[in-house]
Amino acid sequence: MQATEAVDTGTPASVIRPDLDMSHYIPDWLQPMWDFFAPYPGLLTLLLIVFAYALGKILKLVISNSMMRMAVRTSSKADDHLIEYLTAPLVLTTVTLALMMAVSVYRLPQGLNDAMLSLLATVLLFSWLRAGLRAARIVLELVASNHHRFDIIQERTIPLFDMTIKVLLVGLGAYFFLMIWGINPTAWLASAGVIGIAVGFAAKDSLANLFSGIFIVADAPYKIGDYIVLDTGERGKVTNLGMRSTRLLTRDDVEVTIPNAVIANAKIVNESGGPWVKHRIRVPVGVAYGSDVDVVCKVLQDTADGHPEVVKQPVPRVRMRAFGNSSLDFELLAWIDHPELRGRIRHDLLMNIYKNFNHNGIEIPFPQTDIHVRSMPEDSE
Repeated sequence: MQATEAVDTGTPASVIRPDLDMSHYIPDWLQPMWDFFAPYPGLLTLLLIVFAYALGKILKLVISNSMMRMAVRTSSKADDHLIEYLTAPLVLTTVTLALMMAVSVYRLPQGLNDAMLSLLATVLLFSWLRAGLRAARIVLELVASNHHRFDIIQERTIPLFDMTIKVLLVGLGAYFFLMIWGINPTAWLASAGVIGIAVGFAAKDSLANLFSGIFIVADAPYKIGDYIVLDTGERGKVTNLGMRSTRLLTRDDVEVTIPNAVIANAKIVNESGGPWVKHRIRVPVGVAYGSDVDVVCKVLQDTADGHPEVVKQPVPRVRMRAFGNSSLDFELLAWIDHPELRGRIRHDLLMNIYKNFNHNGIEIPFPQTDIHVRSMPEDSE
């Protein structure tokens, strides 16, 4: 292939990109057969496609079976998807290479010949780039599952590494794309630096969300599945932790999207944090003065112990808190398995406490005010 001039650089394209003409790589033992079919380009192209398709199928079958034999040792299905993603472009690769070999026999004009080869090489590049992007997430999940061997990659850091790998793959793909089409990437990189400064000023809010997302992933104040409460009052389950925003699903099944720049500067209460996911609920109760406090404590304790969704360890506790204006103030402390159960279990406990108090003759007072009249005004006629 003759060298063409690169765009805006004056550098020969052969210096920038490799030789794409695959006919140069035909083995010597196949050269006589190639020369025999060369006068019949249509037939040669058809034979090359059929042969390449069969070869691709065989390669895919052999590689898939070899890798599947290793994958059966694991119980996860992630490695099966990884094998599927990595072997998917094999048939397209062999067919594309065959077409690149066939282009040379058509004696096309140099410009059209180069364009056809570059187009086929671009198809090949994007097919493997797509496979790499799809496989990146699977690889990270497999590595994160072996957290005892790879401490740095965990479930909470997967989004950070996933975004980094995708950016690197896209950047590498863009570099090879420029080389395939004979464009000197040096000038484009210099221009990208100037454009990056302008974009940085124009998209400062987006960049702030991006860097805040990186810091949230690294610092891990919460993770996907945690129940968090913000200082602005939002409370919900973290359903998505992205580079730009965090999404919460409230108990009303309403999804709230919060920019990372906002949530990074907010006070966050992680109800799923701490040594375990269990959550403690508090049920304040007031009883009338004169009630038997020992009986009150026993009724509250039995009510918590009798609820099937109140955990046994730690055990529920009853505490007397204060002498109120109209009541003796108690508090029932009980642990539940998940924060999202708080509302329903608190409802059940309140209902059962009221029934058990009535059964045991314990009075729940209500606020009342007594007015004492010291003297009556005289009747004036």
